[in-house]
Amino acid sequence: MVRTDPTPPRGLDRFRRDAWSRVIATLDPVVDYERISVINARYEFPWDIQQALSFALFRTFAVPSIGVLLHETQEFTERTQKRHDDTVLVLDAVIEDGLESPRGRTAVRRMNQMHGAYDISNDDLRYVLATFVVTPVRWIADYGWRDLTPAEIDASTRSYVRMGELMGIKGIPTSYEDFEALLDEYERTRFAFDTRSREVADATLALLCSYYPKALRRVVEVFSRAIMDDHVREAFGYPTPPRAVVALSRGALKLRGRVLRFAPPRVRPSRPEDRGVVRTYLPGGYRIEDLGTHV
Repeated sequence: MVRTDPTPPRGLDRFRRDAWSRVIATLDPVVDYERISVINARYEFPWDIQQALSFALFRTFAVPSIGVLLHETQEFTERTQKRHDDTVLVLDAVIEDGLESPRGRTAVRRMNQMHGAYDISNDDLRYVLATFVVTPVRWIADYGWRDLTPAEIDASTRSYVRMGELMGIKGIPTSYEDFEALLDEYERTRFAFDTRSREVADATLALLCSYYPKALRRVVEVFSRAIMDDHVREAFGYPTPPRAVVALSRGALKLRGRVLRFAPPRVRPSRPEDRGVVRTYLPGGYRIEDLGTHV
């Protein structure tokens, strides 16, 4: 079993902002790709990666073959919170224990069982995988407190390539650049407006806003639309916020990144359950094999 245990190593300098970067620099992305990825997900960029993956999943709804299927299952419109939590926890099991661990393999098996119950094309599965590879890298480049290194990008890519292999996806790109090209081309040719996809997007956006006090939810909704890529917003038929709002929203995220440059390194792992994004289950109150849909 390959354990990706993210416990801070002895000697981690808790007063150096680059403490984890120095640890990563000692690792080989070809061999230690899961270890590198979990350091970033738990310590270096936990909030950024969570937000990026949420927007990665969100943008897939703009492909009608994906959005319409999700609308038909009603998983993202009638059981939005549970479907969100199931997705978060299945992916988190892979991060926590590694793809080659028993728990990681159980999580991948659960994903395969859910996907296998529906007629999902290999192209769509490969595109969704590409969003998970590319979106966090682009988010951190825009809003992170530091840039990702080539080794970190390579490690993340290798992690998702391995996940795709275990999911049985065919024709998986082997480099970040190829994933990026696949994503951009797929969105250019496949994005299209559909009222059913829009309903799925609306329900998901409402869930995001529900994490904030009622008085702020309208602000959060506009903020979320402001930071979407233009072509994603257009595919859902969302109105474009005023240019000043777009600039202010994106500027606020960039400012957050600059401020975090002066923060000490994180020494306690940040998990989704700890951040309050999972509401359906009590901490530890679930089994991986029971998550998700059972058709």
